[in-house]
Amino acid sequence: MHTAAVVGTGLIGTSIALALTARGVTTHLIDRDPDRLRIAAARGAGTPEPPSAPVDIAVIAVPPSSTARTLADHQKAELARVYTDVASVKALPQAECLALGCDTTTLVGGHPLAGRERSGPLAARAELFQDHHWVLTPSPDTSESALNRALELVSLCGAVPVLLDPPDHDRAVALVSHLPHLMATLIAARLREGEEYAVRLAGRGMRDATRVASGDAGLWADILAANATSLTPLLTELSADLATAAQALSRLSATDQAPEATADALADLTAVLHRGVEGRSRISPPYDGPGALPHTVLSVTLGGRERPLARLLDDVDEARLELTGLELTGLELAGPAPADSGRPDTGATPTAADSVGLKVAPDVAHALTEALRNRGWTVR
Repeated sequence: MHTAAVVGTGLIGTSIALALTARGVTTHLIDRDPDRLRIAAARGAGTPEPPSAPVDIAVIAVPPSSTARTLADHQKAELARVYTDVASVKALPQAECLALGCDTTTLVGGHPLAGRERSGPLAARAELFQDHHWVLTPSPDTSESALNRALELVSLCGAVPVLLDPPDHDRAVALVSHLPHLMATLIAARLREGEEYAVRLAGRGMRDATRVASGDAGLWADILAANATSLTPLLTELSADLATAAQALSRLSATDQAPEATADALADLTAVLHRGVEGRSRISPPYDGPGALPHTVLSVTLGGRERPLARLLDDVDEARLELTGLELTGLELAGPAPADSGRPDTGATPTAADSVGLKVAPDVAHALTEALRNRGWTVR
């Protein structure tokens, strides 16, 4: 791949452009918003000048409701030899492309499953897609050369390709992306009327649960509306669980209830919570033992600091990234460690040459490496 065009310089479009430019691909930026276009270009994402000939691939990075029309317009103008998009809904845009008579032989639907709570070109990062899944949804008409070009795009951005049919993709993201975003937003909305002293008590749990609620409301309304068919049944099921929990808590708050009724209400509430534990376990499998997922080990040099292990773990916490384990067997101990409040005492102080292994999920490795390096650690 030598040339590309990115239509839409928001978070995802600009991040793709930054990744391609960093890999030596001449990238042309297109956007109806001149301010966003200038910001993306100023960040080094590419050139705002139009290409003089069709580029190798064009990425349509606009909201789902605009994807098909934007694609049709640029296909008519012969912007590229191959086209893909990043819409987080696939079935509806594909149907609209067919209705508009788009050339589906050169089209590969796409959706990189990565993002941030911030939007716009200023929030873009070249490494945004590193080790994240990137779904591709080729149609039966898609040519092999077009699919190979889309796979090359995914590779250049450091992502992991996943091939799905559009309806399967939409059901999947309704469960793991769209429903969580809507729930985070609804929880965050409760904070609007909360007492000031209560809001000030919000800690990491609330911040994590509502992090994505900071996204572009208009864009997310577009996304949710486009995937209403897959999202509605999930909301119905969730509403039933919420009703069960609310009824159980209402019964538990009653002061004149028989012990048997209280026990029944507590059992109903416990059952709802237990189903949540079971569901969570499906995305948090063990990283050791039979059936374990692969992990990455980051080697961090500990020497040159007072209480380095405690400081390192504090910096990991500050980065808000989760470890799956620690490798301490390589430490050469040099005497008793100082007392450490809140941290387990390893029994000795590491020497200047010592290092510790941080076990992390592969998709966390890059972000944690950058976060620790920014705090002055040497990480391999």
